[in-house]
Amino acid sequence: MDLGDQIPQGPASRLSFNKKWVLSAALLGGLLLWYFWPSHNHKKNKQPIKTAISVVTANVHTRDIPIYLNALGGVTPTETVTVKTQINGQLLKVLFQEGQTVKKGEVLALIDDRPYLAQFTQFEGQLTRDKALLSNAKMDLERYQKLLTEDSIAKQMVDTQQSLVNQYEGAVISDEGQVQSARINLIYCKLISPINGRVGLRLVDPGNYVQTSDANGLFVINTIHPITVVFSLPEDNVPQVLKRVKTLKVVPVDAFDRTGKTLLASGKLLTLDNQIDPTTGTVKLKATFGNKDDTLFPNQFVNIRLQIDELKSALVIPTAGLQLGAKGSFVYGLHQDDTVKIQPVTVGATYLDETVVLSGITFDQKVIVEGTDKLTEGTKVQVNKPAVTVPTVRPTTTIPLREKS
Repeated sequence: MDLGDQIPQGPASRLSFNKKWVLSAALLGGLLLWYFWPSHNHKKNKQPIKTAISVVTANVHTRDIPIYLNALGGVTPTETVTVKTQINGQLLKVLFQEGQTVKKGEVLALIDDRPYLAQFTQFEGQLTRDKALLSNAKMDLERYQKLLTEDSIAKQMVDTQQSLVNQYEGAVISDEGQVQSARINLIYCKLISPINGRVGLRLVDPGNYVQTSDANGLFVINTIHPITVVFSLPEDNVPQVLKRVKTLKVVPVDAFDRTGKTLLASGKLLTLDNQIDPTTGTVKLKATFGNKDDTLFPNQFVNIRLQIDELKSALVIPTAGLQLGAKGSFVYGLHQDDTVKIQPVTVGATYLDETVVLSGITFDQKVIVEGTDKLTEGTKVQVNKPAVTVPTVRPTTTIPLREKS
């Protein structure tokens, strides 16, 4: 096909074609003019204004920080006694309520004493008879000895009478022993508490026949006022504990619940074991607690916190202001021009919601504790006051100390 055939022919067609080209060129020129106009170019190159980041700061301050060792322990009664019968017989009556607190010397149960009372009466009768025989034999011996001095009887009769007196003396001693044994059996018919403590559930009901061969006994008494806790520490901590014991007469010990957050009781260290367990590399320690509120119970699992030292006037910051990076711990320090500086720090122990800082900051310096998510070196910040909160009393809540490496 010839190219000339595609171009419109005639004056009217050429005029229409030229108008389209003029309009297209005008539109293109307008767009180029708008794009390169100075005011538009200024808006395009204008940079957004950076706003300061809102943060909350805290001052580096000093305070005394206690240093603790944490351990796992079990509550043990100060004394535990399994009450067993010392005679055989029928359990007639139980005089205590299960779970009752009893005192030393208190009668707790009764065993049928009638067989032992009859035996006691029998032995007393034998003793009375043998005493009468002994008395008569002694009087005869005195008569024989007098007659012997008058040479009226043979010496053999005196010796025979002396032997009879010795025989009756032995019988009287034997009878006295039997009477004493029967009297003790009568005492054993009353089961008496040997210690002060709390009685557990009874293991035998009244009416049963109890024997001395019973392995389980009748009931168990535990002394829980005071009560003790046995726990273990690694052998590496023994020198620290011994030093603390020599420095202080009373070493404080706190017992927390299974979660380690609720303080159950406060007591003192009682003693250390006399040797280290070679299989575990630990040493056992025992602490005592008054337990007046019965917050500790035998065989209960507890977390133990033993104070072994105290840092005087240590530099501390809120733990919330401590950051952890690839090179270690650091804080965001605040300059006087309200800009941020990253400061590497060396940290020590943590107590409650504060952490000891060993190096990297100075006293009364401001560190950022809130709003650290978008901070970098040199960031401009705006310091806000922390929100006012009503202080809460936490008499039984604390967080065990942990060492930071």
